[in-house]
Order: sequence, then structure tokens, then C-alpha cells
Amino acid sequence: MHSFFGLLGIYYSLEYLSLSDATVLTFLAPICTGIAGALFLKEKYSTKQALAAVFSLFGVVLIARPVFLFGDGKASQESHLAPNDSEKGTPEERLLAVGVALIGVLGATGAYTTIRAIGKRAHPLHAMTSFSSQCVAVSVIAMIWQRTPLVIPTEVEWLLLLVMIGVFGFVAQILLTMGLQRETAGRATIAVYTQVIFAVILEHIFFTPTPSILSGIGTLIILSAALYVALTKNQGTPKKTSEVPEGALEEGLLEGLLGGEPAQTLGRENEYDEEETSALAPAEPGDSTSKNITKV
Repeated sequence: MHSFFGLLGIYYSLEYLSLSDATVLTFLAPICTGIAGALFLKEKYSTKQALAAVFSLFGVVLIARPVFLFGDGKASQESHLAPNDSEKGTPEERLLAVGVALIGVLGATGAYTTIRAIGKRAHPLHAMTSFSSQCVAVSVIAMIWQRTPLVIPTEVEWLLLLVMIGVFGFVAQILLTMGLQRETAGRATIAVYTQVIFAVILEHIFFTPTPSILSGIGTLIILSAALYVALTKNQGTPKKTSEVPEGALEEGLLEGLLGGEPAQTLGRENEYDEEETSALAPAEPGDSTSKNITKV
């Protein structure tokens, strides 16, 4: 459900906000996810990671150049993320769109945090199946409630575009889920900022817009922050040598059930066997114990 509201927030905001404004609002989710991971999952979210996330968001702002910060001037019109894009609707509708976008940010934050909490206990396809089935169910109910007509593609090009959306979206969600299973929420979600860079590259290839200087600076900032987080490891507290390694108890119990003996007890039992065999062994002539026995 969290993922559904996350997507609903961005799609609804695009109806009344410019693409640049909606993009900046959407990219608040990685910062919120890092904070949520530190609060609810007790994960380490260092100051350096938080600064890297803030710098990445600043890079997104330079690339998107939202209207509410840069105005309707030449920089906004030349934005390669939103050419000829303008806000629609009344101020009240735009304010509602901002509120729905923020709800979408909370939904995405909850989804990322939940996936991280589950970890590797579930396969990524399990999360994808749950997400897809819930989205289909809620979308059908919402379409019936709002009386939204069902649209069927009538051209091959439209069908191919929908197939591409499904394939690329599926791959993106699978990789994101796998990343959240292997890294902390704060570190994993910072990589989400790099999708803006790929959007710039692909848009330049297919639509040939000319990136501005601010876009280049924003791209360098996002790349630097992402590389810094990727190359910097969390330094946790070293484990004590006296601590039992993780999984040692389970391995010992499994060996016992299979007829073997745990490795830690084999040494002690061998010592006991040596003591018993030495006690039962015949005494050598001249030994004090043999003399005592003969006297008796």
C-alpha cells in the first residue's frame, strides 16, 4: 500500500504541477527514508550520509530548476527536464497537488523502510507480487469510484510504450528491492538520485536538448555524492573474539541431529576419552599404582 500511495502522489502532482517541481518533491523520499531507517530500524545514519543526501537533492534542484524557486524566466523555460512545461489549475488545486505529492513521499518512505525491515527473509519477487496485486486491486476500486473509463490501446506504438513501461519499471523495482535488502536504508536510497543523470543522458540521445551549465553542475554534484556514499563503508563496532559467531548454534544443533558432534564439544570429549583409557590401561611394572594393586 505504501508503494501505491508513493506512485499516486507523483502521478497526481503531475496533473497540476510542472515536471520540475514534482521531481524535486519526489526526491525528498531518500532523505526521509534515511531518517526513518535510523529511527525505526536503529540503523546508522551518519552526518556525512545526510549531507550527501542534501547535496544530491541540491543537484536535482539545479537540474530541474523548479518554478517556485527559479520563477518563469529563461532558466525555467530552457530546463531540459520540462521544456514548454507549465503549471495547470487554480492555486488551490496546485496546493492540493503539493499535499498529495508529500503524501506520496511518505508512502515511498514507508515502502522503502518496510522492504529494508523484511530484508532477505523474503525474495524480491514476493515484494513485487504483493506490490503489483495491491496496486491492481486499489486502482480498480478507485476507477470504479471515480467513474474513470477503461482505455485500451488502439495503436501498436502505444502498446509498445506500455510494454516498455512495464518492463523497465519491473527491472527498476527488482533492483531497488535487492539493494534495500543488502544495504542500510540511508545508503541504498541515495543511489535513487542517479536516475536524474540517466534521464539527462537518455533525453539528450532521443530528444537532443542542450543541457545547461547548471544541469552539468547538478550532475557532477549527484555523481560525487553517490560515489562518496558508495565508497565509504559504515564502520561498526568490532566484534569481540569471545562472542559466538552468527549461526554457530544452528550449525551445532544441525550436526547433532544428523548424528555428528559439534566442533566445540569434540575436543572436550576426546580429553575425557583419553582420561578414561589411561585409567583403564594396565599399569607398567614398577609403577606405584601396580604395587598398590598387588598388595590388595
